[in-house]
Amino acid sequence: MSYSFDEKAKELIPHYQLFKVDQRLLFTGHSHQAWPDVALEGQTEYFHASAELVDKKWDLAFQKTEKLRAYLRNFYDDPDGWYCREESTHFLFTSLMSSWDLKKKPKIITTDGEFYSLARQLARLSEEGLEIIRIPALPEDAFLDNLKKHLDSSCSAVMISRVYFQNSLINPMISEIAEFCRFHGVPLVIDDYHGTNVVPLSIKDEGLDDVFILIGGYKYLQWGEANCFLRFPKDCSLRPVITGWFAAFSSLQKKQDFTKPVVFDSGNQRFASGTYDPSSQFRAAKVVDFFHEHLLNPKALHKGYQQQVALLQKLFKASDLNPEIIRCTHEKDIQHNAGFLSLTSPQAVAIRAKLLEKNIFTDARDTILRLGPAPYTTEQQINEVILALVETIREMN
Repeated sequence: MSYSFDEKAKELIPHYQLFKVDQRLLFTGHSHQAWPDVALEGQTEYFHASAELVDKKWDLAFQKTEKLRAYLRNFYDDPDGWYCREESTHFLFTSLMSSWDLKKKPKIITTDGEFYSLARQLARLSEEGLEIIRIPALPEDAFLDNLKKHLDSSCSAVMISRVYFQNSLINPMISEIAEFCRFHGVPLVIDDYHGTNVVPLSIKDEGLDDVFILIGGYKYLQWGEANCFLRFPKDCSLRPVITGWFAAFSSLQKKQDFTKPVVFDSGNQRFASGTYDPSSQFRAAKVVDFFHEHLLNPKALHKGYQQQVALLQKLFKASDLNPEIIRCTHEKDIQHNAGFLSLTSPQAVAIRAKLLEKNIFTDARDTILRLGPAPYTTEQQINEVILALVETIREMN
């Protein structure tokens, strides 16, 4: 039986009443998806657990985090990877970077298509003397040649995206890039915020056991804020300089000995900080159960997004708008596209503002307008958002 995103959306809508997904055109799925109503149960569960268990609540909180790790290991086909939980990917990659010898290896290779958190931090570090090499993400067939020109013994890491946040294109060369980095003994760090729960990836089949992957729950996972993870290899022995006491939880009962090197637990929390608010894990654990219950598995999610974005693209092109005003950011086949439709317009920010006045939620960055559906987005809503977009552009021009 063929998969129908519209049928699945109609099945899901009754479970998203608090976010009113049937009453509004919510097309920021690439930035912030609605949470199912059961997420509220997770929030209240945390409050009651805190009230009843007091400090013993942490055992339950850690169980919730393990449920999230199990979900990610299943998505990535990765039974042997470690997954460090933190409140932001920014903390995770700065902690990871602090474990590299940046004095002896001051070069980091990245692309010109990275998200703000990574791009901003690397830009600031470049002001302090690090050599940041930004290779053009496109054209793809030139990327490996460019990488070969710059990768040498002074390089600490290569940091790239699996899905580029501006154009929604899937990086098709992850395995080849990983193999090249491996040959030169340079770690590969992948930002997968726009790939998780959208484009399936088997770490086992692709031979990516030694890569680092940054994962965030705010977008396609529907876990909300403060559910970020760094996937790192099982044999990792890095010692981050930026480190918190949750990275050595097993040694807390021992006397501190500052004459010896700082110890790290062997396990998931090597790059962890300290005390955090675990209410988000209670919330996210409920969402994990909800996804399992409604068979929102990697294969179904991927099919759904492909169908939704294909329809968005088809309707947009049929509208025959002036390409000098707005156009598709790329013309590649939909199989190369991830979970949102990217449009390019010099009026992108103004278009978004006008749509928001009509209670239509989209997203704009510079000249890029992004339309991101979600599993609860219907065919009718996709038709409505394109009609509203066309109407708005004609009003403005």
